[in-house]
Amino acid sequence: MVVNGAKGRDGDAAASGESEGNVKTFQRWNATRKRDVVLRLLRGESLDAISREVGVEIAKLDTWRNDALEAMEAGLRARGQSAPNRELEEAVRRVGELTMEVELLRRRCDLARPSPPRRSKP
Repeated sequence: MVVNGAKGRDGDAAASGESEGNVKTFQRWNATRKRDVVLRLLRGESLDAISREVGVEIAKLDTWRNDALEAMEAGLRARGQSAPNRELEEAVRRVGELTMEVELLRRRCDLARPSPPRRSKP
């Protein structure tokens, strides 16, 4: 039997459960719900108040906030540096594809072209 506020394997709320004959539905802490809570924290709402409201430990909320900030920083850093690299990698990949295609077409042409007749030696 799962009661209100039950935790799953990773500390997230259980997907569903029953309590003393009453069916209670719990929502999982998916990325969207976590993002909404983290945004509230970043806007300056009290960590303690949000913790009580959503039923998640303060330490867990703090971890979500820190993870979100680290991911945001990594994303901003990566996008600024890798845009030209992505274009270059895509161009190199495309050149490789076209090179292979040309080689295959040349082989096909060589096979389709009749070989010259052999001359006998006098």
